[in-house]
Order: sequence, then structure tokens, then C-alpha cells
Amino acid sequence: MKKKTFTRFKRSYRAAFAAVVVCGSQYLTACVSTKELAYFQDGAGQEIATTTAARYAPTIQPGDLLAIQVNSLNPEASSFFNPYTAMSVADRGGQPMQVTPTTPLPAQNGYLVDNDGTIELPVLGKVAVTGRTTAEVRDDLRRKLGEYLKEPTVNVRNLNFRISVMGEVSRPSLFAIPNERITLLEALSLAGDVTIYGRRENVLVIREENGQRTFGRIDLTSRDVFRSPYYYLHPNDIVYVEPGRAKAATANRTNQLLPTVLSALSFVAIIFSRYR
Repeated sequence: MKKKTFTRFKRSYRAAFAAVVVCGSQYLTACVSTKELAYFQDGAGQEIATTTAARYAPTIQPGDLLAIQVNSLNPEASSFFNPYTAMSVADRGGQPMQVTPTTPLPAQNGYLVDNDGTIELPVLGKVAVTGRTTAEVRDDLRRKLGEYLKEPTVNVRNLNFRISVMGEVSRPSLFAIPNERITLLEALSLAGDVTIYGRRENVLVIREENGQRTFGRIDLTSRDVFRSPYYYLHPNDIVYVEPGRAKAATANRTNQLLPTVLSALSFVAIIFSRYR
């Protein structure tokens, strides 16, 4: 009697286990073609020279926050022009920084550009900066400070250069870019690259400048990405990687097969409890 009961239990267990295996195999068949994952596919195997987009030099706008550091042969005199020392320009070493909701904002550690396009420095008073690059402002300040300091050096950084990467990437986030230069590929690398479910052939870059919002589509599987006006990102650009068909198929399969898997596992548990 016990042997017959045990045999029935084994048959029931095998049937339930087979159902789970079938469901799992169907779930795993939702795979992605390797061709969909490769970057820069056109011209593969050939040495092809390609031009790149012109390098982008961002200009300062009202509302930007500038970090300005002044040095000279007289440190005591130059310190008078450095009231914001809590966050040195060199603190981040020119490296991008991930910004989180708990990241302290450097609102008290820089010069805020007024609506009239100026900043106000000790002794120098108001200095026009809007529409100029940080390099142009640096050279202008160095010339003006030459009247008060011996061989002054000036370093200017825009603390408001930030980009967002979201969607099907490993680490979606907001990133601060202290060196004021970043490409689309570098931004995706900061975010941990596109997942296997992301659409590499249709990456969206949202850009807002001069009161206008533009939407650019980038195909990462083509080498034309290097010639795109969206190759170099601008301040406050948003990079969005859309989910592909494989992600939708996986989600649908999960929703369809999960009840079956749970039912099979419940059946196994009931049979086990009955014949143990």
C-alpha cells in the first residue's frame, strides 16, 4: 500500500515538475538577437574613416552657477577674490558626478549668473558673462585681475552642466559634468550602458535651448552617430533609451505564465503534504 501511494506521488510530482520546466523554457525563449545589440555595424570588417560632429563649446546662460578660483604669486591677496572655498573647482578633478536626491547643492559655493547676464565679484564689481564660454570669461577675468594681482591665474567652471540618462540603461540617473564636455556614448557608459532590452537603433535625445525643445533620434548601430548634432550633449539634455520588443514580450510572457507556474508549485506542495 505504501509502495503504491509513493508511486502515485512520484507520478504527480513528475507531472508538476514537467509543467514548471515547460513554462520556464517558454519564458527563456524570449531572447534578443545579437545583431540587435552590436554598435556601429555598418562597414564591419573594414577600415573606414568617418568625420565627427563639430566639438561643442557651451556658453553661459542666466541662472548658471559658476565656480571661479583665482591664484597669484601672492596667495594672501588672491584669497580676497575667492570667497567661495567650500567647494573648490578642483574638488571633483574634472570627473562626472552622479547627482542623487541627497546630493548637496552647491548653491552657496559659486557665482549665480543674474537675469541681466552678469556676476558680481569682489573689487571688480559686475562682469558680463552671458553668451560667452568659460574660457572667454577666464581670459577676461585674468586681464582685469592683472591690475590688482601679480601674474594671476583663473579657473572657471560651470557647475550647472548636467545631463539625464533614463530608460533601458543599467543605472539611470542625473549626472553633473564638471569638464563641460560629454558625448552621447560617454553618457551611456556613465549609466552602465544600454541593457539587452533597450532599442539601440532609436535612442532619443531631448534638448531645450532658447525656449525651444527639440527631439533627436540616434541609431547607435550605425557609424553615422559620430556625425550627429546630438553626438555632443548640451547642458540639461535628456537621453532616453526606449524598451524594445523583447522587453514587452518578456513582460507579457511573465504575466501569462506566472499563474501557471504558481499553480504547478501549489499542486506540488499539496501532493507533498498529502503523502508525506
